[in-house]
Amino acid sequence: MKYLVINGPNLNMLGIREPEIYGKATYSDLCKMISSKADELGVEVEFYQSNHEGDLVDKIQSAYGNTHGIIINPGAYTHTSVALLDAVKTVGIPTVEVHISDPDTREDFRKVSYIRLACVKTIKGKGFAGYLEALEVLTNE
Repeated sequence: MKYLVINGPNLNMLGIREPEIYGKATYSDLCKMISSKADELGVEVEFYQSNHEGDLVDKIQSAYGNTHGIIINPGAYTHTSVALLDAVKTVGIPTVEVHISDPDTREDFRKVSYIRLACVKTIKGKGFAGYLEALEVLTNE
């Protein structure tokens, strides 16, 4: 089983960006944590991060036919991108939306998620552990 873990804009700045919301652990720490869980589950993970919407769409499309599931934290594109929604719908790969914080407890504009409409589950507000839960959801799907 192969899973693609996609992170959108500014997630490469974890540990620096608003540590009171996102914590002090880095993007590298996140990838190591997910890799460790993947090893435990006996699955393969590929990581991808971009600050560019079109790059994220291209990566989702490239997963077609060779990926069993997608874990995506679209960052700010959660609230704006119909393109990401359409890409996930197009490839038909089970996808879990993950957010480190709980967007529903933040600014009003963050309560809207376009991509959620194409996801099998949304996990929010559980920090990095949300990614591990997403991996388990997909592995048990």
